[in-house]
Amino acid sequence: MLKFFPIWILPLVLLSCGPSDKQEENTDSSELDLSAGKWPKKTPIQAKARSILNDWPEFSRMETSFDAIYTVENIEDLKLVIDDLIDKQNLLADSEYPESFDLPRIKSRQKVFKTYILKTKNYLEFQRNPEESILEMIDAYNVFRDHFNIIINNTLDTQLILEEQ
Repeated sequence: MLKFFPIWILPLVLLSCGPSDKQEENTDSSELDLSAGKWPKKTPIQAKARSILNDWPEFSRMETSFDAIYTVENIEDLKLVIDDLIDKQNLLADSEYPESFDLPRIKSRQKVFKTYILKTKNYLEFQRNPEESILEMIDAYNVFRDHFNIIINNTLDTQLILEEQ
């Protein structure tokens, strides 16, 4: 029996070292399809809020940088846009906020937006499909923008409430 053992091992070794018929899945990051046309559009900002935001140059720069997301055609373009968006968002966070928008709820919405930018960057670095994280990032940006409208439309005078107490 031991004499025949090498005869059986030799074909097994040769077969295991031969070319594989299995096709390896190629997940090249440039092949991922981005469907920017299906992404939700930006929430419009009302005229009263827009007039205040026009005097905030860091916000305008970040908004321009965000608009570039809708023009990306491949993953490499998206990586560049996300890196630029991170830089602009950091400049916005360090800037001086307009008085009417210098509120914790605006700053917290901005931090949430930054979290989703970084999540998208993480998806890109690990060559995962970033579609889901991009949609979450756009939603966070829209909520951030919508808070400007909410603050401008809020007619409740908090000073009256504080004076009563």
